[in-house]
Amino acid sequence: MQALIQRVRRASVTVEGAVVGQIGSGLLVLLCAEQGDTPAQADKLLAKILKLRIFNDAQGKMNRCVQDLDGAGLHGGLLLVSQFTLAADTSGGNRPSFTQAAAPELGRALYDHFVHQARAAHSEVATGVFGADMQVELVNDGPVTIPMRA
Repeated sequence: MQALIQRVRRASVTVEGAVVGQIGSGLLVLLCAEQGDTPAQADKLLAKILKLRIFNDAQGKMNRCVQDLDGAGLHGGLLLVSQFTLAADTSGGNRPSFTQAAAPELGRALYDHFVHQARAAHSEVATGVFGADMQVELVNDGPVTIPMRA
């Protein structure tokens, strides 16, 4: 599995004109399941994301994770959005190939598993809608954008 993590001041997902998920400060996680991925890989990736130290401490150093914010009573949400296009392969030309992306059934199962585990581990978790045409709005904080793989 892979993810693109963005530290945000706020982020939201809209589907068919309705906001379906939103957070204030926290992490926007664009999540991609690939062929052969497993729930164990999803769990490993989630653990890495929850402990990723990219929030500033009192000295202005990136030394706090989203769970530190949550535990300190500060705002630290997660917005989880499925995005199969992270599996794009552009090595063969100008049109991306998505053959490495998981089949929709596996992708949905792994995304649902990831969301379930995230909600068990963190107090504020919002989501997009798997497979939907989504509009994602965000204010990237920093900007801080980090790719990760399980």
